[in-house]
Amino acid sequence: MRQPNRGRVALAAVAAMCAAAVLPGQAHAQGEGAAYTFEPGAKKVSGAEISTEASALTPGSVYRSSIEPGEKLYYRLDLDARTNAYVSVVAVPRDGGQVAYGDGISVSIRDSTDRQCSQEDARFRSAEFPRPIAAYAHRIVAANSSTCQEAGTYNVLIERESKATSSPGAWDLELRHVSEPQLKTPGSLPTRAPEDWPSASPEPPTAAPQKQKRSGGSSYYDATSLDTGEWTDDIAPGQTRFYRVPVDWGQQIFATAALSNSTASDEYVGNALAMSLDNPAQGHVDDALPLSYAGKPASVSLDPLPPVAYENRYDFSDSVSAMRFAGWYYLSVSLSPKIANSYGDTAIPLTLRIDVEGPAGKTPYTGDTGIFSVTQDDKDMARNGLSGPEAAAGSDTLRMVVGVTGIGVGTVLVLGLGVWTLLARRRVATAAAAPTGTHGPLTGGPADGGGTPYGGSPQAW
Repeated sequence: MRQPNRGRVALAAVAAMCAAAVLPGQAHAQGEGAAYTFEPGAKKVSGAEISTEASALTPGSVYRSSIEPGEKLYYRLDLDARTNAYVSVVAVPRDGGQVAYGDGISVSIRDSTDRQCSQEDARFRSAEFPRPIAAYAHRIVAANSSTCQEAGTYNVLIERESKATSSPGAWDLELRHVSEPQLKTPGSLPTRAPEDWPSASPEPPTAAPQKQKRSGGSSYYDATSLDTGEWTDDIAPGQTRFYRVPVDWGQQIFATAALSNSTASDEYVGNALAMSLDNPAQGHVDDALPLSYAGKPASVSLDPLPPVAYENRYDFSDSVSAMRFAGWYYLSVSLSPKIANSYGDTAIPLTLRIDVEGPAGKTPYTGDTGIFSVTQDDKDMARNGLSGPEAAAGSDTLRMVVGVTGIGVGTVLVLGLGVWTLLARRRVATAAAAPTGTHGPLTGGPADGGGTPYGGSPQAW
């Protein structure tokens, strides 16, 4: 029997790989990002109103849950006496209804006697429109602390506050439990936060930077990777765009979001755009002051933040304390649905200016550093604008091609380079072909099929 030509098999496999790599991002690039994309592997878990009935969260896992107005829900942690633990919570309102200034969630970790290890709030505040908001809590092992140091059972308590005038629908929750790596030499690092660090924003470039198109993701899971540069996108009323930037030890991140002018109107809309920064454990770092809009070019920037350092955790300021890890830092940009009342549903051009300043330092951790590091692969993803799922899809498919075809290493490398280049350029080509100022139907949905503009049946905010 005649054997199939291996070269043809390899080319066919690579062609299939290219198609598979391109297809998942099509809706993403077309601007259909108003739906929140929950991590596909998230496990369903119900919060308990009684602490002794709480379900356990395991390190390295992602969970789906929900919370009603006024609810206080417990989840369990089983911790040892040497590992720092973090639990982040993303709250995603299911409808496009009303939220108030103080609406939001509180996340805390508590020991078996209900002593609080740490607590953080996430509120809508002055940008009073529903959008994903995130907060985290942690249990830190420290020689100078007598609270929350023992091994045993701990509780995560999530509390929701909603005003009587706010929409009463449930909010979906995405929970992550991560463990911080151990230090190479315990006790060798300073136990006070740095008091002096560069607090001035970078000087603007002398020549206008080349703008490149990067379509934002719809969640932390599929956030679009960015590095230093000027990046363009479009954002529709009621939409939240997610991006991520690798920031290594000793480096600072600066970010500015700018809306273009509009020819549709010049009506004033207060608190039109919100920008938020979260750290690799999805703990909240800082918000930019909400940007008002009146049809003219407008921009807003994050306040200068310190270089990433382990000892930042000892600072009294939450924004400084949160700059405690290297890894992916997440930017989310949200445009108020009220913009549509004055400017229509057409997406408005958005520009992001990102600066990562300073040389990369060495990690203080030993062993597997997991999400708390910046690898060469991370830098490549940022340079090429890939989301995590896109990079993983390309890598998995390439391994499949190698395994199926058994072709030579040199050929595989050439084919892999071609596919990597295709992945890197896919969004630019797709965005250029897409009609300007349009966005398709919302996609995505919770596993339970509940209706929601973030993750349910397709509907407008």
